[in-house]
Amino acid sequence: MLIGAIVLVCFLALAFLIPFPKTATFWVSFAFALIAICAQVYVMKIAFDKGEPLKSKFYGFPIARIGVTYLVVQLAVSFLLMGIGFAVKVPIWIALLLCILILGGSALGLISADIMRDEVERQDIQLKKDVRTMRALQSKSAALAGNCADEATKKKLTDLAEKFRFSDPVSSDAVAAAEQDLAVILDELQSAVLEGDWASANLLIAKTDAALAERNRLCKLNK
Repeated sequence: MLIGAIVLVCFLALAFLIPFPKTATFWVSFAFALIAICAQVYVMKIAFDKGEPLKSKFYGFPIARIGVTYLVVQLAVSFLLMGIGFAVKVPIWIALLLCILILGGSALGLISADIMRDEVERQDIQLKKDVRTMRALQSKSAALAGNCADEATKKKLTDLAEKFRFSDPVSSDAVAAAEQDLAVILDELQSAVLEGDWASANLLIAKTDAALAERNRLCKLNK
């Protein structure tokens, strides 16, 4: 708001100290320049006050950039139209057309950027939600090797944990059933490891490996 006030004072000083011909075109240019300056308060509000998280505010920079670009272009066009008045009389419809096109184009840009920001934030929230299941499974599989006293089984559990770590972390409706099956098998494997039943543990490692491969295959098919 402070910067906007400075710009407003400078604009008013230039508009009235320079002896521009006070034609209808001058007043149209003057009015649209005032609109552009005052609009910055609203633009900065929707750019940086809409979202509380820091990331949301960061996503507001493209919106602010459009607003500033609109201000610069409108001020340049306004002073150009005012200055041309020294040489020729510019028809008022030309001034109106130019200023309305600038305002309309900027409004469309702001609306599009705001919609895009909302969509990016929605996808961020969705992604955090979607990776929760696989992160939990990855964590559980990584802990199994540390609880294993049998070296041969421990090696297999370490390899299994690596496969979990490099699996696609994003869940979806298409793989929900496969992930539920995977979670059940992994729970059985955890019980076998904690009980020291290495024969069952090795069978369940192979079963978990197959279930994970099927889940990853479904992920690729639904990309």
